[in-house]
Amino acid sequence: MESSKPKKHIWHKNNNWTEELNLLKEIIAQTELVETTKWGGPVYVLDGKNVLGIGGFKSYFGIWFFNGIFLEDKKNVLINAQEGVTKSLRQWRFSSKEEVSESEILAYIHEAIANEKTGKVIKPAKKEALVSVLLQQELDNDPALAKAFQQFSASKQREFQEYIEEAKREPTKLSRMEKIKPMIMQNIGLNDKYK
Repeated sequence: MESSKPKKHIWHKNNNWTEELNLLKEIIAQTELVETTKWGGPVYVLDGKNVLGIGGFKSYFGIWFFNGIFLEDKKNVLINAQEGVTKSLRQWRFSSKEEVSESEILAYIHEAIANEKTGKVIKPAKKEALVSVLLQQELDNDPALAKAFQQFSASKQREFQEYIEEAKREPTKLSRMEKIKPMIMQNIGLNDKYK
């Protein structure tokens, strides 16, 4: 009979950092975080939200904090592995077990937990509203079309706007406008057939 307990992550036999990663796991186990497996490795969550993960790589092993940007980083150990790409994730890399300080790691983890409890997260940037002048003119001139258009969600309205504005030439914009008018009247979203 299978156990109802979640399976713990087992390190691949080729991983050079088994002992070191198990040490990190022992440190994290002292906190209220719950171990899960995501993206093929251990990720630790609080109330279902990702707080940190650990892993071993070719030349280092480490901890990554999903909202590490909010950590004070008093020891100046956190790095952004993909500058300009990664917004809030920060890594703490180690090259040997001797670099691992239980008290320092626990301090960072407790701060990450406190930040999670207060809801510190980076909100995804909202897309700038795209307005198609051509579509707006059609809506202004045809109240029935405007009423039908308002029945769509904001994202579906944006799809129609983008569809027209992505065309480079005016004749293409006009032909696209003629194509979507019956769709709008029939309450058919631009990409409904793909969903």
